[in-house]
Amino acid sequence: MTKEFTGFDYFGNYGINTDNHTSHNTNSYNETDMPINPNHPNQQQNQSSDLMNITAMGTNNIPQKEENIHILTIIGHIEGHMVSPPQNKATKYEHIIPQLVAVEENPKIEGLLVILNTVGGDVEAGLAISELINSLSKPKVTLVLGGSHSIGVPLATSGDYSFISPSGTMTIHPIRMNGLVIGVPQTFNYFSKMQDRIIDFVARTSKVERNSFFDLMNSTDEFANDIGTILIGKEAVEHNLINEVGGLDKALKKLKELINLNKAEIEEQVLKN
Repeated sequence: MTKEFTGFDYFGNYGINTDNHTSHNTNSYNETDMPINPNHPNQQQNQSSDLMNITAMGTNNIPQKEENIHILTIIGHIEGHMVSPPQNKATKYEHIIPQLVAVEENPKIEGLLVILNTVGGDVEAGLAISELINSLSKPKVTLVLGGSHSIGVPLATSGDYSFISPSGTMTIHPIRMNGLVIGVPQTFNYFSKMQDRIIDFVARTSKVERNSFFDLMNSTDEFANDIGTILIGKEAVEHNLINEVGGLDKALKKLKELINLNKAEIEEQVLKN
């Protein structure tokens, strides 16, 4: 006897194909046992949505967020021109860029909250996302949870205001390159120019001095076999990279303040015209 899983039907029951006969397990979520009321056509759709939430999120009740704020999460490895290994959690820049364009174009979205927990990754992709976030005309706030390392540093400073959790960390180090490296002066010049792009962006979007950030990047005091600096929580604020230590509550409160200020400025501009 052979058994083959045939997938879920419209009601969320699953079928097992046994010698070309399909049986259905009806022991699914208890709401599917309720009879469908023809006077309530949305009941069937709601039950199917609940089952999808249970499968994907482990709960049938997902809290609704405010529609005027878009939440963007950047986690794991930032994937750019090269595909990350399959075992890595990754954020693909081709997924992020359309979201940011939609935030700018959608009149219903009034602000952006960027939540970061990334190990870094592709320099070009990370810097491109950072520049795009920074160029949005709408209020944007960044929040570092866990860590925002390497190219995650300019991502953390790309908003109008930035927060880091008390245990959040940021690793600052010189850029690195994988693969073949040709040992000629031109290679060093290329590295230097790319690193200058990162330093210039961070200095432009935070309060840190350019020379201070360069010193943090090239420090030899913290790593046994590498150079760079690890900043934890308030240390990132003390070095003027991040505006404030805080969590989700402070980040949302600040974003709503910026949204209200932006609305007031727009209304004032309309009255002047």
